[in-house]
Amino acid sequence: MTTVPIVFAFDNNWAMPASVCIYSLLVNAKATTAYDIYILYPKKSHLNTRYLEKIFDFFPRHKVKYIGIGDDFDKAFQIRGINTLTYYRLLIPELIPEYNKILYSDVDVIFQDDLADIYNHTDLNGKYLGVVNSLAHLDNDRKVYYERLLNLDSTKIFYAGNIILNSKAIREDGLKEVFMTMIETKYKFQDMDILNITCKDRVKYLAPSFCVTTYFCDLANRNREKIRSLWSDIEIDEAFSKGIIHYNGQKPWKGLCPNFDIWWEYYRKSPVFDQEFYFNFYYSRLNELDQLPLLKRIKILVRYFVYGRRKTP
Repeated sequence: MTTVPIVFAFDNNWAMPASVCIYSLLVNAKATTAYDIYILYPKKSHLNTRYLEKIFDFFPRHKVKYIGIGDDFDKAFQIRGINTLTYYRLLIPELIPEYNKILYSDVDVIFQDDLADIYNHTDLNGKYLGVVNSLAHLDNDRKVYYERLLNLDSTKIFYAGNIILNSKAIREDGLKEVFMTMIETKYKFQDMDILNITCKDRVKYLAPSFCVTTYFCDLANRNREKIRSLWSDIEIDEAFSKGIIHYNGQKPWKGLCPNFDIWWEYYRKSPVFDQEFYFNFYYSRLNELDQLPLLKRIKILVRYFVYGRRKTP
């Protein structure tokens, strides 16, 4: 049995989507994989675990531990409605010292594959993080921000929503203390900028399947040539077929976005499924759905009538 440690951070506002995220992780686990799951939450607010308990009842071989976080980030900079929980990932190496390497994931995510291979085969020797390139250099606003304001190479900017941490190196080099001196600085992308500044040139870039964002999907579908300098067609296609889908823009439980139907497929199969919530979402968006290309509508129906028939173990 391979143990894979992974960390999530959320509060009660995100309990439902977090549960769907974790369900997708566990339902796609190989029989030889056991996840050691850590959930970080604000200690001052009791975390409602009723959704999560339903999930873990179906998957008893995986472990879960809840870690309450105090007021470490009460004064941290917030922007775009993203609260201070986003900074919790900066504490992971110190909070969970039993692992020298550990995964972190946001919860606006759907996993489509087992993570044991990428965890075991990602060598972070001499690196702080395993990451995915954010393609910031292809977006003019982000390119200007990183190059002119932060003096960073925009071609090397990486996402922070799905990362593998070399906790041992981060602890040994005292990066937590560096992180904490930066949390009140008005960085546009908060902890993502902090990690890009402190860990630059000491990261291992992974295939796009480790963090399939809305921006990646748009470029891969409409202008693939722009990203072929970073990844092969095989890597790009694999990202769509079994990659970690990160809804870092519009949330699929709130509106239509790339791969929204995949999130709803997992929601339908999960123990937290609520028929009324599901019906209201789709019924209220009939006009929007009618505007989708025919092929996309067919794919949605296939997910409903074929994939959606699979039952929870």
